[in-house]
Amino acid sequence: MTTTTDTNAGRTATALRNLYVVRFGFALVWAALLVLIGPASGPVSVALLVIYPLFDVAAAIIDLRSSKTARPAAALYVNLALSLLAAIGLAVTGASGAPAVLRVWGAWAITAGIVQLIVAIGRRRLGGQWAMILSGGISTIAGTGFILQAGTPAASLTSLAGYATVGGIFFLVSALRLHRTAKST
Repeated sequence: MTTTTDTNAGRTATALRNLYVVRFGFALVWAALLVLIGPASGPVSVALLVIYPLFDVAAAIIDLRSSKTARPAAALYVNLALSLLAAIGLAVTGASGAPAVLRVWGAWAITAGIVQLIVAIGRRRLGGQWAMILSGGISTIAGTGFILQAGTPAASLTSLAGYATVGGIFFLVSALRLHRTAKST
């Protein structure tokens, strides 16, 4: 007998799976564009940098609307605000050079990683959340690395492409696991 809880969990797993697949694709395309365009190409690279957290804002809104049964709403609102602030910070610092951008990105990666951990832990009963837990933890470590890298002569924005790619892979792994949850309910 299927219960309302099972049906809601299945719908949530399906919605998150679809969102995570889109996030995977976006991360890969974004990372490729950053590498191809080059982080020092002026306004185009600044726009590219700003687009990433804005996409995260859109994803948080979709998540809030589609995962009603498994959403830690407060954490998702915090994530939405952090990503919006990151986009503004990147727009302001984008032309100031790699160190300033890395500091903003690093602060965002740390805080967004903590929020991702909170959300994923709250959703662990859905399945597929271990990848998100790992991703959140790695994001906080990577963010610290970006901030530290900003203080070196080798400060480069190309490391952001690797960060996006790894994050995208974690979204894909979680999507694959959520697919199993969605099919079993």
